Amino acid sequence: MSILIKPIITEKATKDSEVLNRYAFVVNLKANKIEIKAAVEATYGVSVEKVRTMIYPVKRSTKYTKKGIVQSKISAYKKAIIEVAEGENIDLYSNI
Repeated sequence: MSILIKPIITEKATKDSEVLNRYAFVVNLKANKIEIKAAVEATYGVSVEKVRTMIYPVKRSTKYTKKGIVQSKISAYKKAIIEVAEGENIDLYSNI
């Protein structure tokens, strides 16, 4: 089971990483905070101080078009905000 799926790179997440040493990741829905902390420490070699998680529900939408009703669905996902120790950082752009 892969714990970390991908990092979230948005304007808000980038500002948090520069100012507050917080990084955002999309993680597995079944992962708990202890597993997330261990995965980040093993992957990036930093010490994690705090982990916050939130689960986003499934979003469904219906559009009425010329061709009829079109339904779409965005899957549920879990987001984790990782706060690392002072003076440490995670380089998310090194693999590009």
